[in-house]
Amino acid sequence: MFHRRSKLITPANQTIMRYPKIQAALHALSDTRGLPWPKDHEKKADADLLEWLQAMFGFQKDNVSNQREHLVLLLANMHIRQISKPEQQPELDDHVLDTTMNKLFKNYKRWCKYLGRKTSLWLPTIPQEVQQRKLLYMGLYLLIWGEAANLRFMPVCLCYLFHHMAFELYGVLAANVSPVTGENVRPYYGGEEEAFLKKVVTPISKIVETDKAERSGTIKSKHSHRRNYDDLNAFFWSNDCFQLGWPMRADADFFQEEEQPV
Repeated sequence: MFHRRSKLITPANQTIMRYPKIQAALHALSDTRGLPWPKDHEKKADADLLEWLQAMFGFQKDNVSNQREHLVLLLANMHIRQISKPEQQPELDDHVLDTTMNKLFKNYKRWCKYLGRKTSLWLPTIPQEVQQRKLLYMGLYLLIWGEAANLRFMPVCLCYLFHHMAFELYGVLAANVSPVTGENVRPYYGGEEEAFLKKVVTPISKIVETDKAERSGTIKSKHSHRRNYDDLNAFFWSNDCFQLGWPMRADADFFQEEEQPV
């Protein structure tokens, strides 16, 4: 479960909120123009890109607050380092955004290259939509990381999750139509509160916790194939991981244990 912590940037009267570079990042995140909100979602007047991602993918509320802070500070700090000229009301600089994005997705791009896969970082052809799309990808990655719990010990597992969820994000924004339902594409695990935690993180975490318990002797098992974090991480470094599918197949080898030979 994701735990609540103090929110640095939430109260509008805090000094940090008045910093121009913080304002620039917050203003950029507030651009929700053109985003298709779920029909049953009650959109707030001050809704931003992180709230839209929460509504679409089912992230936890506290995680959204914390990763909003995280992303704003990442952008503001990079802005301070890259742009030395003081400005009263600066806009989010494209170079700052690209530098932050490249740093954040360095490991993901390396993973895609190693496995011979194209990234899911598809950008729109309309220039006015590019900044919004980049922020959505960054926000999505941080929200996945924020609820990943012990899956953070398997960083390429997070790459796998992001790869598929970013592709879903692209499908939603491109208004792609599902060949199965005939309706616009929606994230498979979205649509309800805490869906990402319950339907994605928890099933994978159970595999990790079961293997840890077996190795420690906490529980006894008749299975011989005991996997540790290194084993599971190695799985996501191979193209075999794509057999897991998306949505993830409950009958995939990843979720199974081999019977001990007699």
